[in-house]
Amino acid sequence: MNPLPLTLALGPYDHTRDVTDGTLHVEGVQLRTLDLPIEEIFYRFTLHREWDISEMSMGKYIALRAQGDTSIMALPVFISRAFRHSMFYVREGGAVKRPEDLKGKRIGIPEWAQTAGIYGRGYLSDYVGLKLADIEWIQAGVNEPGRKEKVKLHLPDGIRYRNVPDHSLNEMLLNGELDAVMSARPPTGTGRGIVRLMPDSQAAEEQYFKDTNIFPIMHSLVLRQPVLDAHPWVAMNLYKTFLEAKNRSMERLSDVTASHAPMAWLSNYTERLRGIFGDDFYPYGIAAEHGGNINRATLDAFLKFGFEQGVCQRRLAVDELFPAQVLGAYKV
Repeated sequence: MNPLPLTLALGPYDHTRDVTDGTLHVEGVQLRTLDLPIEEIFYRFTLHREWDISEMSMGKYIALRAQGDTSIMALPVFISRAFRHSMFYVREGGAVKRPEDLKGKRIGIPEWAQTAGIYGRGYLSDYVGLKLADIEWIQAGVNEPGRKEKVKLHLPDGIRYRNVPDHSLNEMLLNGELDAVMSARPPTGTGRGIVRLMPDSQAAEEQYFKDTNIFPIMHSLVLRQPVLDAHPWVAMNLYKTFLEAKNRSMERLSDVTASHAPMAWLSNYTERLRGIFGDDFYPYGIAAEHGGNINRATLDAFLKFGFEQGVCQRRLAVDELFPAQVLGAYKV
């Protein structure tokens, strides 16, 4: 049988490298990879579905899924994960000194449905104890004017939200029109009048994980549903191959004999991660034996946040997000 030709768009990651450079082959698939900027990947695939497999924002995915869009299906290959306490930016010397000070303030966001923002607002509402309706939300491009939402929103009653098409968040924060910005990408004024609200964000993030078991999932792989319908075996074959690539990456990072990245004490750091997250410190999958306990806790919270914030028009369940083929694992 000839391999199935599929095109993949994906950012450059060490934990996917063995797939994209051809070291590992997806059984039955001839894979062609596009290496594009992440914003371009999200824009082109969300709007036009230009390729078969794509890295995609989890926020956009759950919004589309809740609206009944069945044109794509995610795989539990969690390409990008990041805690987002570092995403809160304020004006240097301003009145906002701690997260509790954001009550009643004006916060700028690049998109309401941005994955980082969903987690960030969930942190404010469920952990800090702020009411999202007590905050004024201003949507604009982080460093350039003109950015728009890419999915339809269903904002809860009482949420004050407005778009500013002709200014950037960076500009508005510096001139005092905003009190804070929540953004995965730093404003260009960072270090020049703009600072992080939580300078020691890692300590806060580690405590947040200990308290909640949430290790935020930012991006996943998604597959066009027509491909999955025609070739159901593709889902598990992709999952297995990307899982092996991730495991190989973790082995490289743990190697004490050579520097696999330009960082000192890298293997020591990976041991520290094991102490926090367990042996699989970057888990894929939903099955409990494959890190699924962390992933289910994270996704349960994320789906709750998405529904309460109006990103999702209905409350989704974790198992709705992925094909049945990849929800479990076989044993020998």
